[in-house]
Amino acid sequence: MERLAVRASRPSIFCSLPGLGSDSQRPPLSCGFPRLPVSLKAAANTNLVASSVSFHPISAVNVSAQASLTADFPALSDNIVWHESSICRCDRQQLLQQKGCVIWITGLSGSGKSTVACALSKALFERGKLTYTLDGDNVRHGLNRDLTFKAEDRTENIRRIGEVAKLFADVGVICIASLISPYRRDRDACRSLLPEGDFVEVFMDVPLSVCESRDPKGLYKLARAGKIKGFTGIDDPYEAPLNCEVVLKHTGDDVSCSPRQMAENIISYLQDKGYLEG
Repeated sequence: MERLAVRASRPSIFCSLPGLGSDSQRPPLSCGFPRLPVSLKAAANTNLVASSVSFHPISAVNVSAQASLTADFPALSDNIVWHESSICRCDRQQLLQQKGCVIWITGLSGSGKSTVACALSKALFERGKLTYTLDGDNVRHGLNRDLTFKAEDRTENIRRIGEVAKLFADVGVICIASLISPYRRDRDACRSLLPEGDFVEVFMDVPLSVCESRDPKGLYKLARAGKIKGFTGIDDPYEAPLNCEVVLKHTGDDVSCSPRQMAENIISYLQDKGYLEG
């Protein structure tokens, strides 16, 4: 019997993840196989057998520092067409009796972003409104676990969260994104993904001294000791919003600065703009 040998044109890629040891310790990954040209497929159907497919593992690469892995692949944009759904955004919003939007809470570490996000989600839930919170730390446990805190990775971190938040808003969900997002251009890029008015930027205007005195994770102390590099507010800048929709300013007053009251301030804005109606 005539035999056909096929060699993979591109190696499989084994990527290292935090907490996983050497290649031999990793769970086996499913292999991808080369796509046969039509002529070879026809030959295979006439009792020709592919007898040896060779794959070679390579070391993981840092995509942010190396050339794109897909740079030598042909562009697929001409073959990708947006598929319209039979259910539109307005239908989903009518079902939920609310309008989808993104509430982007930004501020220094320790400014209270996550606390306010939780209070806001609970207050809206009590009003019968559907929300979902994208917390910066939580997202880095999964979707963005491959990213560092270098400037280029921070940009990619924000981009991914912005795209996910856009999907939630399109569903009709009130999406609450809570993360430092220190660079103005990155937040503006996320704003540009949504229709005008659907990106609600909330600035936690809390002085660095207050945030550092709270230091809930002990990160400021580590940054001051030089054990963390590129920490926002210490040796990396935070660019405050210039034209945000809501400013939650720290005044030192326990009532006006309570998480619940800050959440109510955001809800008042949403009510005024009609986001809590179908």
